[in-house]
Amino acid sequence: MTETLLKKKLNLNDQFLLNLKNYQEIFWKNPNYGDELPDLDVNRETIFQANRRLERFAPYLESVFSDTKRSKGIIESPIQRMDSIKDLLSVKGSLLIKRDDLMPVSGSIKSRGGIYEVLCFAEKIAIENGFDLKKDNYQDLRKDKYRKLFNQWRIEVASTGNLGLSVGLMASTLGFKARIHMSHDATDWKINKLRQNGVEVKIYDDNFSNAVAAARVSSQRDPYSYFIDDEGSKLLFAGYATAGERVKKQLSKMQIEVSKEHPLVVYLPAGVGGSPSGVAFGLKLQFADAVIPIFVEPTHMPSVLLGMASGLNHDISVYDIGIDGKTAADGLAVGRPSMIAGKYMKDKLFGIATVSDSDMFAYQGMLKKLENIEVEPSAAVGIRGLIQSKEISEIPDSATHMVWATGGSMVPKNTMHKYEDKAVRIFNTWKSE
Repeated sequence: MTETLLKKKLNLNDQFLLNLKNYQEIFWKNPNYGDELPDLDVNRETIFQANRRLERFAPYLESVFSDTKRSKGIIESPIQRMDSIKDLLSVKGSLLIKRDDLMPVSGSIKSRGGIYEVLCFAEKIAIENGFDLKKDNYQDLRKDKYRKLFNQWRIEVASTGNLGLSVGLMASTLGFKARIHMSHDATDWKINKLRQNGVEVKIYDDNFSNAVAAARVSSQRDPYSYFIDDEGSKLLFAGYATAGERVKKQLSKMQIEVSKEHPLVVYLPAGVGGSPSGVAFGLKLQFADAVIPIFVEPTHMPSVLLGMASGLNHDISVYDIGIDGKTAADGLAVGRPSMIAGKYMKDKLFGIATVSDSDMFAYQGMLKKLENIEVEPSAAVGIRGLIQSKEISEIPDSATHMVWATGGSMVPKNTMHKYEDKAVRIFNTWKSE
């Protein structure tokens, strides 16, 4: 396809497209934000039932994962204030951080969706083999009877890292075989962590989208394989969306008002777009117009932005317009957006900011130096959205801002120290400029 035909298909402003291709930090405001869409096949009842299913599994989760004992098997992360960064950036209103980097089991936002879909499949197989939802105890799923049953199946997923961790660890704990298909962007420590837990890892010298395609083919060949599709799974999406109900309870406990006069602005890192879309959807169900979701993507991987701005969604990749996809944000290294992110976010996402790798490391250093919060580099990019918010007229001074930290607690200490040495140096330079 010629460049002229591609531009016509994209239907994007020439300057906007040039800024994308030149890796500029930009902000795209969604022109469809607030429009009313027809009912979707994932809705309030879907998410309500997802929360109840996780509650049913809580006794089992508490019994197999020691880091869930404190929460009695509920997989959730805390919210805390960030007063030092608030002062540095002169943020009006409250500034919070959602610590999904501290999520039990796999230490990332992917715990919500990945673990949830594995549990859904386990429940389905158990019920088909006599498990009674009303009478039987979910802790019985630890028994040899069910572990042998689950071991007949292999659960497969393609991942750049964190989704693979959550799916692999949950599947192997239940007794399933697990195969994680990873793109070349995956980090060694995530690969090693999975293999140490008996999970098969297949590495592709290719990008994430092609790894997903190969994983689908692999799964289709095996009648006892269950494929978790990061590009289109509604169960993953529902798992992510359970965050809305939990955040509402947490903010109420903190006595933080969320209303049209005091909106909640949430800044979410985006890769394939499934997890931030699910979280944003769940928050919209709870807070409606009182929540303003903003995604943040690397300048070298603006896949959701390109998909939504062009209207092509999953049918366009950053590689199609000559963007190289090279970023240190391995968790966000996805060139083609989710099949459902654009559909579900069409009227619910306020906008998308892009961030350079250099600024991403500066924000990671900022979190470490000012708040003593350790996250993966990609988990810090929400701060770019926070800084951008000062230029958005629709966001009042009375807003509460929440940066969503998506992962980091499972990073090996020596790896984290290397990240942070570099990040703090870059932050110090960034601060002095």
